[in-house]
Amino acid sequence: MADQIVLYETRYPAAIITLNNPDHRNALSSAMIDALMAAIARAEEDRRVRTLVFTGTGSAFSAGMDLGELRTILDQLRIDDSGKVWEGALRGEALIERVYRLGKPSIAAVNGIAVGNGAGFLSACDLAVAADNARIGYTDMKHGIQAGLVILHLMRLVGERVARYLLLTGELVTADQAKALGLINKVVPPGQLMDSALAWADAIAMNAPKAEAITKSLMCKFSGQAIAMTMTEYTAAPHISDETRSGLESFFDKKPVPWSLKPS
Repeated sequence: MADQIVLYETRYPAAIITLNNPDHRNALSSAMIDALMAAIARAEEDRRVRTLVFTGTGSAFSAGMDLGELRTILDQLRIDDSGKVWEGALRGEALIERVYRLGKPSIAAVNGIAVGNGAGFLSACDLAVAADNARIGYTDMKHGIQAGLVILHLMRLVGERVARYLLLTGELVTADQAKALGLINKVVPPGQLMDSALAWADAIAMNAPKAEAITKSLMCKFSGQAIAMTMTEYTAAPHISDETRSGLESFFDKKPVPWSLKPS
């Protein structure tokens, strides 16, 4: 099981889907996204599964997009001033959209750090419980990567003022701070994380399935920010640029980014 990038376990009425690449802090690589999509489809097809629970192994829930994979891709690309759409980023955003529009409820059991698209992933879930040592942040712009669909879900949860603060500063907030802001529902000690998520799954299983599915669909429909921009409209925006290349080079070489005003 250690070589499986995503683990799938049923504890009915829940399916537990675990991001299992701790050496890379469960980054959302192409392989990880494919495996998550397959696990989601499996859970949706199982009538005994009423709730999908997402969590991670190791110290991270997810570190967001795989910067190492992006660096490799950048070496193969020629980027002009208008930038270039990175298909891998679009696939990551398709995953977030898939989770948000699931017919069955979803729970993020946030075991550790969640940044960038990892934070976007948890924000797309219906409910979120976090271990008290978890940290959440939107740090992509520090590496020259613009925020995308995560903006919509962040604003949907916390409002524009807080969203601007989190996106523009890139600050990592504690689990308690995230709860106060509305990013998550509950904070527990790490040892109680899965029990808390499964208790919610048991409560959800008491809902009438058809009524629940209709209610979830209506919540998506009535959530203004979440439907204000479609995936089709967003794909026109470039995801990577010359700043991305410079930012990643600085990250991997452990040097200041070129746009930093701090002395090196």
